[in-house]
Amino acid sequence: MTLLYLGFVGLVTLTPGSEQPDYSALAARVLARLERYPDLEPLTSRLSVERVEFLANVGLFVPVGVFLLLLVGARLWLVALAAGIVLTSMIESVQREIPGRVPDPRDVAANSIGTFVGIALALVLTLPATLRRRRARSA
Repeated sequence: MTLLYLGFVGLVTLTPGSEQPDYSALAARVLARLERYPDLEPLTSRLSVERVEFLANVGLFVPVGVFLLLLVGARLWLVALAAGIVLTSMIESVQREIPGRVPDPRDVAANSIGTFVGIALALVLTLPATLRRRRARSA
């Protein structure tokens, strides 16, 4: 699953700009659709296309954080975080050489936040099993 998802991330982040969907236009359409609902006005008044894109970058890397933590284990969560930061930094560096792609330091920040959120989520989800293993070892 990790390799499949990383392949998806590569497809989204490393294909030439001319072959990419217009994500800004998609974000604008989603935002326009949300603005139709008056109950969501407190939320939509704070959103912009840039913020939607930032949140999408965060969301893209949440599974990366989950998968990395599952690969290295809960004790090495800092290694998983470092690997996620290195991965997103490499992606942004490679984007310099891809036509139509523009590397952005905000993407590194958003992707790193997403990795951290994914790691935290995985730690919470694996906590019961971790506690059971510790009890079994001590017994």
